[in-house]
Amino acid sequence: MKVVFLNPGEWFVGDSTHEVHTLLGSCVSITLWDPVLHVGAMSHFLLTAGAVRAPVRRDGRYAEGAMALMLEGLARRGVPASRCQAKIFGGGHMFPAQPRSGPVDVGRRNGEAARRLLRAQGIEVRAESLFGAGHRNIVFEIATGNVWARQVRPPGVGAQ
Repeated sequence: MKVVFLNPGEWFVGDSTHEVHTLLGSCVSITLWDPVLHVGAMSHFLLTAGAVRAPVRRDGRYAEGAMALMLEGLARRGVPASRCQAKIFGGGHMFPAQPRSGPVDVGRRNGEAARRLLRAQGIEVRAESLFGAGHRNIVFEIATGNVWARQVRPPGVGAQ
């Protein structure tokens, strides 16, 4: 098994010989999996395009860019978006003891953007683990389409 670790702003497309890992705070990962060819893609994006004015079509740091890059990579491997199954993770609130500044919740905005982008592509969301306090460890096994998520809450914070 080839293990790939995604840092913020990165994305990956691979076959059944790959397992993809990442660590998420307010960032979000989308996994896309083709149950026919056992090919998958995973992103680790930081923001939505609404946060910037520059074009983000080919920039994995932004939800819209990451989605476009993953779909292009899957298409090159013969995977149509219509056959993909999606799972969404992340969007955590990293400092729950501190009051949120202003109306912007970056994690929530990221999670909602992921939902919106998948809906626009007609891709079914099979599972999600979004929001709440703390970070998540994510492991995507492309051979099976399984994704394991472990949410680690800050000390003193219960389930939300």
